[in-house]
Amino acid sequence: MRDRYKILTDEGIYFLTSTIVEWLPVFTKRRYFEIIIDSLNYCMKYKNLELYAYVILDNHLHLVAAAENLRSVVASFRKFTSKAIIKQLELDQMTWLLNQLKFYKKAYKTESRYQVWQEGMHPKYMQSPDMMRQKIEYIHRNPVERGYVQQPEHWVYSSARNYFTEDESIIYVERDWGF
Repeated sequence: MRDRYKILTDEGIYFLTSTIVEWLPVFTKRRYFEIIIDSLNYCMKYKNLELYAYVILDNHLHLVAAAENLRSVVASFRKFTSKAIIKQLELDQMTWLLNQLKFYKKAYKTESRYQVWQEGMHPKYMQSPDMMRQKIEYIHRNPVERGYVQQPEHWVYSSARNYFTEDESIIYVERDWGF
């Protein structure tokens, strides 16, 4: 990672943020959200990702997660979703957005014509239940603060339903934090 933030240990729970380059609005249609949802579900099933909270917005996502080798899981998730997003953008003939992803690609990234994600996921180690609660509240309030919904549990692409209602969100989340 070319980022000052690092996953210090592969044990423990982290708050992670991943942002589309230049905050471009990629997640504007259900099929783009589903790329993230399907990839997170895959990582939980096959890579032992434990997901405690999440929100997916138009140009970034937040996760509270843990895994035995979180660095590897995160790298795999980002690589897969980048390719899938580009493929879907090409199918949808979203030339203007592809041009932006090409324009903002870092010069040293020679393995692709495009760059989807900004570098790093800005991991923050969850040191206490209070810190965990604060980050989860922040995640769930994000769509409300942006004016998308009135209540956190109304945003479909969030784990708020798991915490505030009897309903499950579209992705299973672990609510036993283990502290």
